[in-house]
Amino acid sequence: MCRPTQITTLFEQAGDGQQEAVSALFALFYQQLRRQARYLMSHEGRNHTLQPTALVNEAFLKMAGGESVTWQNRRHFYNAATDAMRKILVDYARRKGARKRGGKLQFIGSDELEASHSNGDGAIDMERLDLALASLHKLDERRYRVVMYRYFAGLTEDQIAQLLDVGVKTVQRDWQTARIFLLAEIKNADSNLRSSHEDSSAGRAGRPKRR
Repeated sequence: MCRPTQITTLFEQAGDGQQEAVSALFALFYQQLRRQARYLMSHEGRNHTLQPTALVNEAFLKMAGGESVTWQNRRHFYNAATDAMRKILVDYARRKGARKRGGKLQFIGSDELEASHSNGDGAIDMERLDLALASLHKLDERRYRVVMYRYFAGLTEDQIAQLLDVGVKTVQRDWQTARIFLLAEIKNADSNLRSSHEDSSAGRAGRPKRR
């Protein structure tokens, strides 16, 4: 187990472009991220092609594959990790959805975000969640990060409070208000989609049949 001073040194070395430090930091946080990746994929069928290990490894490649690493501390690392995992899961959802004609898109499970308009097993449509997260990010950066740390990294309230330098009660309030906002956004997206489909069906029904 690395001491806090050693971790700080690793972040400084990573910022200086030392790849050994980048790899060492990723190794430190790997198991935490993999556990959460396994949870996120837990509602998938046995034949899904994206595995927890592959998700975390791909996230690392996205994080470390740029021209420079800008992680200054744990907070910056988790910002990069959660943003990368979100993007990978959304891209995977779109690819999988495109292969299913008229079928539902990829669902990512979360008991904490479960709503009556989910598919009934604690799963949320990843694309709709992504749009809701984008809206939350524009509205409130801190609440967005609380969700990202908790949902994509699996951090505890205490860990999140330390990263954001706020009290645990603030994290709890942020999570509750963010959760309400996200579920409302997803529900609105579902309602708009249903209305669009109904309008489209009504339009087709009203067209005269070709002779």
